[in-house]
Amino acid sequence: MTVYGDLEVSVIDELPPGRKPINTVHKYDDQTVSLYNAIRQQIGLGRQVYIVYPLIKESEKMDLQDLEQGYEKLCQVFPDFRLSKVHGKMKPAEKEEEMQKFVQGKTQILVATTVIEVGVNVPNASVMVIENAERFGLSQLHQLRGRVGRGADQSYCILMTKHELGRDTRHRLEVMTKTNDGFVIAEEDMKLRGPGDMEGTQQSGVAFNLKISNLAQDGQILQMARDDAEAVLRNDPDLSTPEGKMMDRHIHELFNKQLNWSQIS
Repeated sequence: MTVYGDLEVSVIDELPPGRKPINTVHKYDDQTVSLYNAIRQQIGLGRQVYIVYPLIKESEKMDLQDLEQGYEKLCQVFPDFRLSKVHGKMKPAEKEEEMQKFVQGKTQILVATTVIEVGVNVPNASVMVIENAERFGLSQLHQLRGRVGRGADQSYCILMTKHELGRDTRHRLEVMTKTNDGFVIAEEDMKLRGPGDMEGTQQSGVAFNLKISNLAQDGQILQMARDDAEAVLRNDPDLSTPEGKMMDRHIHELFNKQLNWSQIS
């Protein structure tokens, strides 16, 4: 959108004063003992914890952790702590009540689905546990991780998965553990998912092949090309000069079909 659309780019590449980079680690489902010990330690320091599940209820079609069973288990594992739970099927008033308990520090652990992905600010929360992290894309993992690290204390994001992982999935998790830089993550996400179709509605994959540039790596070159194109249209909006006619003819040879941009949204 910044390359092809009329948008300006603002780069924020520093953390707010007093904040520390989030320490992200990848653990497996059979390492819950060390996970629970780490949670107890953080709560003992007065901190709070998010635990995110991909599903609300158990599914016969998917072998994934679910919030309802997870909440019951966590209540047994942490009988000395107070827990809240939040998911998208709760009534708004009930969901807000549970959220406020966590915001006000009345509960130490918030068990949730991705409804907390944005718009939640609890500076005292220092741990984000994401169950079945292999089920989430890079952008969603990065958004969820952003719920912690909002105060001055060191924060942690723990990505829980099964051992059997595909190559792309393992690469996604490695990216998350190596960097907190949203720009790096966005570039890796584009490399993995593909840029989609510039002329259509396909949002991922490789729908067209650029012979020279790479959308994920050559942003500056593409911006220079866009600036040159704007200069041409500013000086010759109808492409009526000899040079403009030549470019117009070449464009029609490249795109031998009529584009209907109004159908893309």
